[in-house]
Amino acid sequence: MESLKQSLVTRKWFLCTCASFISGLVLLFLCTNESQRTGSIGGGGASDFFLLANNFNVNQSSNATLSFTSPSNLAISPQLFISNMKEEGLVSPQTHIALPPQSSKDTMPLDAKQEVHCDIFEGRWVYDKKKYPLYHAHRCPFLSDQVNCRRNGRPDSGYEHWRWEPRGCEIPRFNGSDMLERLRGKRVVIVGDSLNRNQWESLSCLLYTSVRPSRVLVKAQGSDHKIFRALDYGCSVEFFWSPFLVKLEEMKGDDKKVLKLDKLHGTEKRWRGANILVFNTGHWWTHSGKKWDYFEKKGKLVEEMERDTAFKTAVRAWAKWVDRVVDSTKTTVFFRSISPEHKRQHKQWCYNQTTPITNETYIQLFPRSMVRIVERTIQKMKTPVKYLNITRLSEYRRDAHTVIYTSKQGKVLTFDQQMQPEKFADCSHWCLPGLPDTWNVLIYASIVGLN
Repeated sequence: MESLKQSLVTRKWFLCTCASFISGLVLLFLCTNESQRTGSIGGGGASDFFLLANNFNVNQSSNATLSFTSPSNLAISPQLFISNMKEEGLVSPQTHIALPPQSSKDTMPLDAKQEVHCDIFEGRWVYDKKKYPLYHAHRCPFLSDQVNCRRNGRPDSGYEHWRWEPRGCEIPRFNGSDMLERLRGKRVVIVGDSLNRNQWESLSCLLYTSVRPSRVLVKAQGSDHKIFRALDYGCSVEFFWSPFLVKLEEMKGDDKKVLKLDKLHGTEKRWRGANILVFNTGHWWTHSGKKWDYFEKKGKLVEEMERDTAFKTAVRAWAKWVDRVVDSTKTTVFFRSISPEHKRQHKQWCYNQTTPITNETYIQLFPRSMVRIVERTIQKMKTPVKYLNITRLSEYRRDAHTVIYTSKQGKVLTFDQQMQPEKFADCSHWCLPGLPDTWNVLIYASIVGLN
């Protein structure tokens, strides 16, 4: 009898061990599957497994019932998790799964007094011709030829009518008057490459529609520095050209250029004191044909250096500047993630496209190592930085690029040039009104949620 009891205990122990092992494999499989499905820019892998394991507790109480508990700030919903399990055949379709009661704040709109715990960068695009676009190009007289696609002859307008809808919560519709009130007496400074200039034009047009035209002042010093001022509100939105964030300059007595990896761009003193700072970098580090001849670090010139090593040094220099200079009680810092491209050599070319990509497994080719460098650097900073993670949601929008309805070197493409899309199509920048408006809507949602 005693040996029988021991045998039963041993068998129970063995079954529990097997169940634990199988549960771990299920979680690992689902994590990998979900990472591939969403194209998470963190690169997936083991870190995603631990995130999923920490977020979900699935307890198999019997062969036919699963109890499911989860915290309130999940990046994936319990319903989607369960659906994936059943679709993959890991759980029988007849299995009953008990969910925790849904919190009322899970569906609560984002407003000035409460911040909803959901990932506003995960969701879907919804065609909304009634509410979008948020402004019209002909009502924004300073919109540049580079991004004014309708003025340059684009015949379709569907790309203007798509609205971003996050999963699990609502974001407020952009309210220009409310935004101006929140910015009263304040400065917004946007620093980066031409994609951030794209975002500056978008935000300026969004605000322009809510003020009297006679009470707006727009100044431009070429394409390197642009200022939008709403005089009645005493606020400004400025753009500073700095594609590397660090300094690129010509060597004295030579036409060689040196990229100083540990020194911020020469305009950095003019960024200081802003109430909102929006940064980006990345594209110029991957352009074909180097924009520099030498790197400089700690006063020493280096002719060759791995791109990721140089990029990491520059991003860290930016982070140190932010930690040293920015007062987080007065300034909110955003870093916008990579704006994806849809060039001809990629799987989804932007030419002649009028609808978003619907294949959720589509993954862009931009170097993920550079994305991880930015994310890890931000995580280690003392100053809070809000990561404007627009990469994935923008990857779907192959239809929203300027394509052949744009300008090159200040001149709108001619008919002959438009007939050569393989040579002239711009699949990097975005038409306005269009996708960058959503980037600014998400900044607005973040600001509203902060107060």
